[in-house]
Amino acid sequence: MRSTLTRLSLASALLALSSQGLAGDPSRLGKDLMPLGGEKAGNGDEIPAWDGGYVDKTHTSGERYVNPWPEDKPLFTVTKENMGEYRDMLSEGQVAMLERGNFKMPVYRTRRSAAAPEFIYEATKQNAATAELKNDGESLHGAVTGIPFPMPENGKQVMWNHKLRYRGTALTRYNNQAAVQQGGAFTIYKLKEDVKFAYNYPDVTLESLNNVSTFFLQKTLEPARQAGGILLVHETIDQKAEPRRAWLYNPGQRRVRRAPNVAYDNPGTGADGLRTNDQLDAYNGATDRYTFKLKGKREMIIPYNSYVLHSDEYSYDDVLGDETVNQDLTRYEIHRVWVVEATLNEGTSHIYKQRNFFVDEDSWSIALVDIYDKRDQLWRFQEAHWAPAYDLPAVLPVLGAVYDLQANRYLTMDMSNEDPEATLQDFDDEYFNPSNMKVVARGR
Repeated sequence: MRSTLTRLSLASALLALSSQGLAGDPSRLGKDLMPLGGEKAGNGDEIPAWDGGYVDKTHTSGERYVNPWPEDKPLFTVTKENMGEYRDMLSEGQVAMLERGNFKMPVYRTRRSAAAPEFIYEATKQNAATAELKNDGESLHGAVTGIPFPMPENGKQVMWNHKLRYRGTALTRYNNQAAVQQGGAFTIYKLKEDVKFAYNYPDVTLESLNNVSTFFLQKTLEPARQAGGILLVHETIDQKAEPRRAWLYNPGQRRVRRAPNVAYDNPGTGADGLRTNDQLDAYNGATDRYTFKLKGKREMIIPYNSYVLHSDEYSYDDVLGDETVNQDLTRYEIHRVWVVEATLNEGTSHIYKQRNFFVDEDSWSIALVDIYDKRDQLWRFQEAHWAPAYDLPAVLPVLGAVYDLQANRYLTMDMSNEDPEATLQDFDDEYFNPSNMKVVARGR
């Protein structure tokens, strides 16, 4: 087993190169490649072949997603003492966390549970032959509904795949955040979010979308001093033609105003300075301030199938430890990831000089991010714990963590352990009209 645990997968690397050379050939999808572009084959040891993912259509919207494999136990646990054995499968951020001595990674059997509906697979196959980026990668053309670049040739294509991956068509969810201070003190910042992933609907066209891929409405419920504030975002597809549109509703003033700074490295809502706006969902928004270099593919230990961490049997006091998330509740697995190195462009500004993204090949979800400051020092480390919503089917976030290695604090987001499960919705576009924000504020 050790021969495959501590090496870059040769098969993965070779297939990554061949995929880049055949980016315009959709015939491989559903054959040697998954319908979304990942390698179907396993590695003969830790990573099994993908067999369609885990799907359970008997699940009812709003019912808590539970662990389908309660009998699974950790195969081994990576700690400070033994991390040298697994060094080639860890990011620099993971190594830094392990070196602190209070962080561990229980590694379970790899279950390739990611899946998507058939209409997403069909659209992805069509996109593979027609999708292209224009205007320095800020404008998407020739793709809709599915993954735009299932066989990516460059880093920006991978980032677009992450931003437009399928997460259902529309839903309401609770996104609870906690900025955990040294010593473990925290206050829950409760957000309720209505989201419509307009790009992912079947039978839409780029023209009918009117340049909007996603509608996002976020309501602050707690703490009381912030309650009632609303953020509305229209995420644009061609960001060169029109940047992201955003509005804020202030309950004290009872008025709506445009919010041009809801992007890039402006502070995220309720994050106590521990994340930027473009760190929500690990990365979102325009890509024009960085050069994104595709470094290839690796086998790595990443968070996966995090149902236990999402369980309503645990309170936030159970989930949030003094210096890290309660790692006894986490689940890690060995998967193949695309590696993208993002380097800040000269003449632009961002508090992060470099970010290295590790993107799950099966779902196009970013799993890990190593974040560097302007001194080229590792500053922050970001993890995304997610689990398949197996009725949709789609992969949804259940807890995101940003660890500030220099300040010894951390932020969690996407939690809903003490609140209802995400539910499917049927929003029309008018619900996300700025003129409707006051109506939403009144609770109608």
